[in-house]
Amino acid sequence: MHDLFLGSGIAHSILLLAFVIGTGLYLGKFKVKGVTLGSTWILFVGIIVSHFGFIADPEVLHFVKEFGLILFVFSIGLQVGPGFFHSFKSGGVKMNLLAVMNILLAVAVAFSISYISGEDLPTMVGVMSGAVTNTPGLGAAQQTVSDVCQATGLSMQEAATRTAEMASGYAVAYPFGVLGLILVIMLSKSLFKIDLKKEESELDEKESSVEQARRMHVRVENPAIFGKRLRDVLHDFGEHEFVVSRIMKGDKILFPEKETVLEEGDKLLLVITQDAVDKARILFGEEVPMHVQEWREKDHNMVVKRLTVTKPSLTGKKLMDLRLRSAYGITVTRIIRSGVELVARPGLYIQMGDGLMCVGPEKDIERVAEYVGNTTNALNKPNLVPIFLGIVLGVILGSVPIRFPGIPQPIKLGLAGGPLIVAILLGHFGPKYKITTYTTVSANLMIREIGISLFLAAVGLGAGQNFVSSLTGGGYWWILYGAAITLIPPVITILVGRLLCRLNFYKLLGLVIGSSTNPPVLAFAQEAYGTDYAPVNYATVYPLSMFMRVLVAQVMILIAMA
Repeated sequence: MHDLFLGSGIAHSILLLAFVIGTGLYLGKFKVKGVTLGSTWILFVGIIVSHFGFIADPEVLHFVKEFGLILFVFSIGLQVGPGFFHSFKSGGVKMNLLAVMNILLAVAVAFSISYISGEDLPTMVGVMSGAVTNTPGLGAAQQTVSDVCQATGLSMQEAATRTAEMASGYAVAYPFGVLGLILVIMLSKSLFKIDLKKEESELDEKESSVEQARRMHVRVENPAIFGKRLRDVLHDFGEHEFVVSRIMKGDKILFPEKETVLEEGDKLLLVITQDAVDKARILFGEEVPMHVQEWREKDHNMVVKRLTVTKPSLTGKKLMDLRLRSAYGITVTRIIRSGVELVARPGLYIQMGDGLMCVGPEKDIERVAEYVGNTTNALNKPNLVPIFLGIVLGVILGSVPIRFPGIPQPIKLGLAGGPLIVAILLGHFGPKYKITTYTTVSANLMIREIGISLFLAAVGLGAGQNFVSSLTGGGYWWILYGAAITLIPPVITILVGRLLCRLNFYKLLGLVIGSSTNPPVLAFAQEAYGTDYAPVNYATVYPLSMFMRVLVAQVMILIAMA
């Protein structure tokens, strides 16, 4: 029992990790004026426990920290993957430019402090890494110090001393790196008098105007299509972003067939994206004021039902390949994916978990239900193979050295950047290549929470042992230096992003948290403000930001030791 509570073995390490995580999560339930640090409490509990002599095995902590971070970023990548490239197209370049600005501002502040105070630049790299909670940057900088010392003939004792100071600077600056960014976010919300519901509705409206489906009622008024078959009209029009759900000829409702002839005065019920509305008006005619209930009152033979794709064999097939209209006589008007309604375009790739909004005779819809599965219990079983194979590929990608001209040491994406990029690619391209990446929301959240909890506990337990001694030995200045690096760049970035670039608050959240590579603050933002918009924008800037953070840390070391 003595070894279990006061030893240093595996059982002792697991006991400490579990205690720190459990206690931190419990404290995270308490709110002060409606605000809580959430899972960030795990970090501070770990520091306190470690300070009082409860030390975990260093190798266990290193593994837990890296594996926890991988689980966290990988689950985020899978979640945001389907919408990542759309998010990047709609303002992603601007977001990444602002992220680079935020990173270069941090470098400028670190150089300025080193020049004014005389603080050793490698130590300032450690402080900067802690101030932006970037562990891969610290690791890359420490490795660069060792490589330079070895290449220039300096003693390895010199390298060990420098890397130890960097680690102490990192540990001292890290806590305020979390708290400081949370403070900046809360103050910016108050300064700009942010209405969260309004900000969220603006993004919802913007997303729906580009991707999501809406109903549109049009009257056939274009003489060029009078007497033409529906198939010919759509073929002549080419690539379209709408589906003809039903046709009204007089008081009669028709199910749209390819051979249906369009006549002047016919009314069409379309499911369409906002950006295709003008095209539909040109093709058919002006929009007419109608309510969907008018169709339902006269449409006694048709039913509308949502079916769920639960057969893995359908993943990667295009909607047109299912031949639901020709083989079963029903029309798919919309596809619900991760809570978003998409127009059922023929070329859209189907993936497990998709909801198909079907219109047609009830008996035919029942046949389609058997074809697509429609057994929600099948979705409860986790599909772990793509997750672990994805992590394998991510670790390999993160370990590949990338060389740049003029920089003697290669740059790596690390164990966070690599898995995140692979997860995003799997989430986006997986269905196209018949890879089932579907996980339930609860399963994804479980992986994410376990990952961030393990990461924070390991960082806290690793930093607490030398935390107070570093402070009393002059390291209290490092807190001030780290605070400047934590506060100044994001404040400037938020002001530029909000006042000049007119960015939405949730975009600003993702921008400053992602460019600071700060998972604890992301967990806080999700818990405090809700919605998935912050993680989506976090993932938009995170890969480039992680790469830049690792790059600038190594370049600063090379400059200092030149």
